[in-house]
Amino acid sequence: MIKVALVHDYLKEYGGAERVLAALSEIWPKAPIYTAFCDRNSTSGKAFAQKKIIESWLAPLIKYKNLYSPLRFLAPAIWRSFDFTDCDIVVASSSWYISRGFKVGPKTKVFCYCHTPPRYLYGYSTSIEWQRYWPVRVYALLVNHFLRLYDFRSAQTVAQFIVNSRNTQGRVKKFYRCDSTIIYPPVEVDKIKKATASLKPENFYLVVSRVVGAKGIELAIEAAKKLKIPLKIIGETAGLYWFAQGVGRLQNKYVEFVGRVSDKELYRYYGRCKAFLALATDEDFGITPVEAMAAGRPVIAFRGGGYLESVIEGKTGEFFNEPTVESLVNVLKNFKPGKYKTEDCRKQAEKFSKERFKKEIKKFIEKHAGTSRG
Repeated sequence: MIKVALVHDYLKEYGGAERVLAALSEIWPKAPIYTAFCDRNSTSGKAFAQKKIIESWLAPLIKYKNLYSPLRFLAPAIWRSFDFTDCDIVVASSSWYISRGFKVGPKTKVFCYCHTPPRYLYGYSTSIEWQRYWPVRVYALLVNHFLRLYDFRSAQTVAQFIVNSRNTQGRVKKFYRCDSTIIYPPVEVDKIKKATASLKPENFYLVVSRVVGAKGIELAIEAAKKLKIPLKIIGETAGLYWFAQGVGRLQNKYVEFVGRVSDKELYRYYGRCKAFLALATDEDFGITPVEAMAAGRPVIAFRGGGYLESVIEGKTGEFFNEPTVESLVNVLKNFKPGKYKTEDCRKQAEKFSKERFKKEIKKFIEKHAGTSRG
């Protein structure tokens, strides 16, 4: 019997990385999930409530009042404390909390599905702008130096890297000097298609995102106000309180903050929107635009990051070139939703289905772990 362990940064918010973990857990349903900590009352904690979750010994400390971020220097101690010497395969879902560098046996193969190398370590914009305060900047300069060393060393212990896009593949090569294989993340294409088959577009644009920084939410709000067009924003607040408050002050009569909704409700919003707005300037991949296309709706996206790998310009959507209100407004002014065919959008989304993801991941790991049965 092949023994498999799944590892994930931590379980709190439920986003794209957690959807990847959920699909991995469907492939290996008996594999326990090891994590830095799990907030059982969070959206992520509830989503994995039926799974065997094993938290780190530091979990009570780092999840107390969200100390996991300021105490990120404890990440090496967290991951080194996990002992997988009796495991054949470890599959790590890795992002900003690193989740690598654990104890393994001579026959253990470690696979890392890298959503991105930690953005805060390499100068990329993050959802929580820690550089806002100078004491934090000084603290981070010291801590991040040692975390970069750990990040690089732990990357060398991985047998195979799997990444979610060409965008992330370039970062893994640049910062870890490691090759990687692209397997696009899973999207519930079939479920979305069935849920939206009878829906027709209505007069509103849609954003689906956590209400955090680096997602371009401010652009959408300002553009909606300027053009006097209805905009709905779906997503829960995460990150720093001041950012959510700042976005809230931008709210106007054209903008509705819907909050978090169930998947069933979300699919209905996708199916009824005029178009979906994907606004982050350097998205690692971006699952939500693909979900919108699965619902048959076109996407207006920033020309950058993973959006370039999912949206087909002129066929399933359009790009705006600068991260400014003016650039977005110009595209919205000239946007003609009738130009895009529902079947074209859905056909493009099928390239990113969950069934395809599970098949490719399972085949890849069995092949490189030497467990394939042909």
